[in-house]
Parts: sequence; structure tokens; C-alpha cells
Amino acid sequence: MQPLILGSSSPFRAEILTKIGLDFITASPDIDESPKAGEQPDQLVQRLSEQKAYKIAEHYPNALIIGSDQVAVLDGDVLGKPGNHENAVQQLMAASGKTVLFMTGLALLNSHSKTIQSLVEPFEVTFKKLSLTQINYYLRKEQPYQCAGSFKSEAFGISLFSKLNGDDPNSLIGLPLIRLISLLEAEGIDVLQPNQ
Repeated sequence: MQPLILGSSSPFRAEILTKIGLDFITASPDIDESPKAGEQPDQLVQRLSEQKAYKIAEHYPNALIIGSDQVAVLDGDVLGKPGNHENAVQQLMAASGKTVLFMTGLALLNSHSKTIQSLVEPFEVTFKKLSLTQINYYLRKEQPYQCAGSFKSEAFGISLFSKLNGDDPNSLIGLPLIRLISLLEAEGIDVLQPNQ
């Protein structure tokens, strides 16, 4: 079997991938993640997930490589990583009582055959009406300043939401496993079969 490589430095994506029981290694792609002029959020995450996989393929010519990228969109605007407490407060105040759309790009590249499968998986999060006191408490407790949207849904961030809507909760953390399993099946890997 070709080695499976997760093209990401995210410990959260690696933790998700362990759920399906396949051996894999991680490699961090170094690419420019700037959006192109006029590029829509779904186009951006699909392009970046593919680009990450191709970048890793430069070092692994016979592997299955997973690339993934995610953006959060509120009222048509992409929410970046806040970087500090003040920006995170602004993001969460803007999201209070609203629905944020997360778009996760997923690519699986067979670097030997040069075939790539890619897609964009949506997931919606509806926020509770949040007070400034609640937002400050949450941010001081979790400090999600390097997370798009200013929260960690896999941890205490779940307390900010009134509703989640999507096919796979793993998508919200950055790796849609249900769809990835289908992509792997197209490459002949059935995670429900022994000795894969």
C-alpha cells in the first residue's frame, strides 16, 4: 500500500485522521495561502487543498496525500484567524446570534498516478446571542487566537453555539472524514477491511 500522508501541521486534523485506523505520517506544506483576485471562498479552499497536496508530492512521489483547507464566512466576508484578544472579541460579537458557514476543501492526490480528487464540504454553525462578558470569559479560558472564527469547536467553543448543521461534524474541525473515506475507497482503500 502507498504511504498515506496528511499534508497539514494541524494537530486537530491529525487527531481526526487517527479515528479511521490507518497508518499515516504528517508533512507540513509551505504554500502561499493568499486569495486570488475575485476568488470565492469555496474556490479558495479547493485550490489551497489541492496546492497543499501537490506541494507535499514534491517530496513523496509514490503516496496518497491529503490536503485540506478551511475558511469561515459570515455575511459574505471571510473570517480569518484573529491573532489577539481584541480581534477575537470583534469576531464573536459579529457572529453573535448569526450563522457562520465553514467551507472545508479536501483533496486526495495519488502522487504516483497523478490523479487528484477534490471537493468542498460545507458546515453551518449558529451562534447563541452572546454578551460581552460571555465572550471575554470564553476567550480568556480557551485563547483561540489562531483559530478561524475565534473558537475551538472540539473543546469549550461548543458552548457558544445554538445549532450545528452539516453532514460530518469532523468538517468543522477541518477534515471531513466521511467524504475522505469515499475518496480513499476510490483509490482502493476500504477502511472497513482488515490489513489495509
